[in-house]
Amino acid sequence: MNWAFHRTRFVQSLRIRPGRARLNSAPAKSTSRAWLALASVAVAAGATWETQAHNAGVSTSRIVIHGRTVDVEINALGRDYEKAAGIRITEAKSGEVNRVALAIMAPSIFTYVGDQVAVFAGRQRCAPTPGTARPAETHVLVTVAWACPLNGGELRYRATLFHDVDPAARHLAIIATESGERELAIDSRAPEVALSGAGSSVLQVVWRFVQAGIEHIFLGYDHVAFLAAIMLWARRLWPVIKIVTAFTIAHSITLSLAALQIVVFPSTIVEPAIAATIIFVVVENFFSRNVDGRWRVTFVFGLIHGFGFASALQEIGLPAHAAVPALMGFNIGVEIGQVVIVALIFPLLLWSDRIGQGAAAGKGRHPAVVYFCSAAILLVGLYWLIERTVLP
Repeated sequence: MNWAFHRTRFVQSLRIRPGRARLNSAPAKSTSRAWLALASVAVAAGATWETQAHNAGVSTSRIVIHGRTVDVEINALGRDYEKAAGIRITEAKSGEVNRVALAIMAPSIFTYVGDQVAVFAGRQRCAPTPGTARPAETHVLVTVAWACPLNGGELRYRATLFHDVDPAARHLAIIATESGERELAIDSRAPEVALSGAGSSVLQVVWRFVQAGIEHIFLGYDHVAFLAAIMLWARRLWPVIKIVTAFTIAHSITLSLAALQIVVFPSTIVEPAIAATIIFVVVENFFSRNVDGRWRVTFVFGLIHGFGFASALQEIGLPAHAAVPALMGFNIGVEIGQVVIVALIFPLLLWSDRIGQGAAAGKGRHPAVVYFCSAAILLVGLYWLIERTVLP
């Protein structure tokens, strides 16, 4: 590949021809304004994307009641315990929990859980028994039992896990009884639930997972970067619709397979692969402007991104009594988030065409806009790839 030739073409695309400098001075200024506006967006987004690619602060607990004894298994991200308890138990690159480090730091985790989680019988605080902690890839499973007095009142469960480091942290309590399982949502506004009574309806479960899907696509910065990169040359709506549809179908397939434990890949493979998909489509922007056929690439890469969505869904956990509706709700939420992102990016690209020199000359989008935005996303993609594969 003749890199010098492509570099020369790129440099020439940034220059204004001397013979037309006076005639095209106004469009050139408009192009500069469009270029600077999009550049500011790209740099700001890149700075944010480098911070993290996925959100945390979501934990679950499975509660089993045996008379006046309440057994609780808490499932939370290892890195959330690191932030809240001031410990180190995960591998820097993969985020997987180190078994030896967990065994050493378990007392600190038990102390933190004891301060943030409690079971009450009426106004009396139930007595916890010594707990256990074991690793589950990037998560920690903490099991604790509470013995409640026989003469106490109604049993209640209180959880404020990670609220001290993230007020938006959420907790999903799954209560198992002889009649089945039900789930209740806990957050900083309602940190306590009764262990008797009805749980959430199916509609409530679907709505909660729709919200989780919307939240993840906006905080899953690598997915946003992929969508932005693959549509930078788009000037018509139809190719964008095909791209989004292909991405949705593909990630829905693998998300469902992974969430239902049919096909599962470790995050150490999935996360670097997602970064590689971003790098591929960004590099392609420098050598091809054909957007019409990009839905095929988007479909293939969407299969990889689906496994990334599944890892986020794992942090929440699918309720046993409504697993399929919850999965559908999460998929719907992701799709809503995608549509919003495209609705924000695509008009901005068209706006750059209308005020740019390329549109005035009838030549389409000014290459400098696409090249700069692609370069910014490329730097972020490379950072993620190195972080997820090389950095210790």
